[in-house]
Amino acid sequence: MIVLDDDARAALGAGHLVHMVTVNPDGSPQVTMVWCGLDGDEIVSGHLQLSQKVRNLQRDPRVVLSLQTGGRDEIGLDHYLVIHGTARVTEGGAPELLQDLARVYLGPDVVFPPFENPPPGYVLRIAPERVGGVGPGSTAST
Repeated sequence: MIVLDDDARAALGAGHLVHMVTVNPDGSPQVTMVWCGLDGDEIVSGHLQLSQKVRNLQRDPRVVLSLQTGGRDEIGLDHYLVIHGTARVTEGGAPELLQDLARVYLGPDVVFPPFENPPPGYVLRIAPERVGGVGPGSTAST
């Protein structure tokens, strides 16, 4: 596991939608958009259902995250991060995490999930292993 620098941590806490890429059973990529945040040095994402991405990560923990972080470099390329990592799937805790993330992604007064008694769901805990991209945050230390 590597330690994300302050710029990468700030980007992950700023409410940028994240592309999450997992591996389907046939080896093909599966891509979805998710909300992400940080819990210590791990990147976390909450999911109420046993979706394809969750099933994929239960079987094969390799994951890649991609997000635009705002800004451009001197030659006009948009800043972005690509984070390769290994995920752990934990059961329970998704509604609480989603509520915390909703404050960042939707606003401070939102209630999410927007219904009573949501299922406990799953929390994905991603240990970053390699970071790339363009702009601030695209480097990390081991």
